[in-house]
Amino acid sequence: MKWTLIFAFASLLLAGDEPSLFYSRDFPGSTPAYFQLTVQKSGDTDYREAKDDDLPLKFKLSSAEVQAVFDLAEKLDHFKHPLEAPVKVAFMGTKTFGWDVGGQKTEVKFNYSTDPNAQALLDWFERMAESAEHRIDLERAAKYDHLGVFKALMLLGSALERGRLVATDQFLPILDRVAKNENYMHTARARAAEIAEAIRGAQPQQ
Repeated sequence: MKWTLIFAFASLLLAGDEPSLFYSRDFPGSTPAYFQLTVQKSGDTDYREAKDDDLPLKFKLSSAEVQAVFDLAEKLDHFKHPLEAPVKVAFMGTKTFGWDVGGQKTEVKFNYSTDPNAQALLDWFERMAESAEHRIDLERAAKYDHLGVFKALMLLGSALERGRLVATDQFLPILDRVAKNENYMHTARARAAEIAEAIRGAQPQQ
């Protein structure tokens, strides 16, 4: 029992030292008006639409996706320098990039940046948010609005085709449930099966 507690405590200490990235967008009037993402080096990711959200949506990025976002953070010197472009543009929401390793934190806020690495990292985070929102919409429809499932699936399929989804494994459980459940319309079941097949077909061979 003693060694179990020691190992558990050691694991918590190591987890605390794990590097993580943070992104938030605060844009009143948009939908959602606020969201934030925290990405661990392990790939574990939390999505929240409120700062005090105690039940975040969780998913796991692939190793390639993790490598891409952490490489971009490194190119941006872990956000130790300003990113705001020295030009006047319309307000598009306050974005925040954050870095945390072992409790040592750095962050930078901006509205618009011309830095190509910042733009690339921004696109990654926006795709994470879009993926989370598609999953929330599909799960909500599957639970409360069976007639709305097909529309949610059409939007999800379109996002997949346009390369706007990340951590695509997260969609497989709900897609498989819809595809196998005769309570949904045949068109919805067929579309769910097609999307699941496309996701599995795009995965690298082990």
